[in-house]
Amino acid sequence: MEKVFELNKLVRPNVLALEAYSSARDEYTAEGSKMIFLDANENPNETGVNRYPDPQQKKLKSKLAEIKNIPTKNILLGNGSDEVLDLIYRAFCEPAKDNIITLPPTYGMYNVLAGINNIESREVLLTGDFEPNVDEIFKNVDKNTKLIFLCSPNNPTGNSFSRKNIAEILEKFEGLVVIDEAYIDFSEQASWIEDLDKYPNLIITQTLSKAFGMAGIRLGICYASKEIIAVLNKIKPPYNVNELTQNRAQYRLQNISEVNREIADILIERDTLSKVLLEVKFIKKIYRSDANFLLVKVDDALKRYNQLLSKGIVIRNRTKQPLCENTLRFTIGTKEENLKLIKVLKNLD
Repeated sequence: MEKVFELNKLVRPNVLALEAYSSARDEYTAEGSKMIFLDANENPNETGVNRYPDPQQKKLKSKLAEIKNIPTKNILLGNGSDEVLDLIYRAFCEPAKDNIITLPPTYGMYNVLAGINNIESREVLLTGDFEPNVDEIFKNVDKNTKLIFLCSPNNPTGNSFSRKNIAEILEKFEGLVVIDEAYIDFSEQASWIEDLDKYPNLIITQTLSKAFGMAGIRLGICYASKEIIAVLNKIKPPYNVNELTQNRAQYRLQNISEVNREIADILIERDTLSKVLLEVKFIKKIYRSDANFLLVKVDDALKRYNQLLSKGIVIRNRTKQPLCENTLRFTIGTKEENLKLIKVLKNLD
């Protein structure tokens, strides 16, 4: 018998009963007409940003829908992926009652947001080759486990998880599976967006901060079933994505060919750097990466981090993360920046 997924059993009762706030721009949106707007208590003097932004970001969602080949009803936008993740907690996790599962080493905000929302976070370490330990995950699942977070490609390890492992989790888990695809544009693996129709419990988060080079505008994206998106829309702030962000994102999305060229350049630099770094005497291992960074094992991470800092190069020391003893994380820079990094590394004692 096929498993029946009942979303309403996962939604917090107060959210289920909530009537969403209706803003002035929800009730009336101009479509090119010359109207006199006296409905939202805005300043009438034209500044370019004196009007409230579209609370549903229709134009921006339409462009994303075209690029991703997915209906706009399956898209929610947020003030960075962190807001999207926070909305997911607040919609589905009852404080001081429910729990979530994370797979360290992974993105640290999952646990921070769990703490903010008073949700227990159960950590299940990745395996030695940085894959989800599916058996251990399900040993930690109980009736109050609402979310499992999978970061793929994973930060800080850089690898994409096996599709077989992810599929098994999606098929067995009765809660929601959040796949964080912040680095998917650098990966050889296809996005799980293509499987949204197959898995009603699947939520995918992406961002314009990495491959699209727009970390400064703070735009996070959520792809999920229309039912999940409807729940998140009930609790999101009415104007969570400002006018400047919407306009700048639309402009960038009009230039996908340029974005793709930049991604290709980063991948070339990543492959080159991963080979050349092997020539550095104190580097013990370079982990395979599907992201725009490399995790590298060295002899003494703190020593090497401080040496690079003294030479004007800032990296991340990940040695305190589980399974990451004496590792450094190098973001892929420009060709010139990478050449300087290599030169400095080769001359360190």
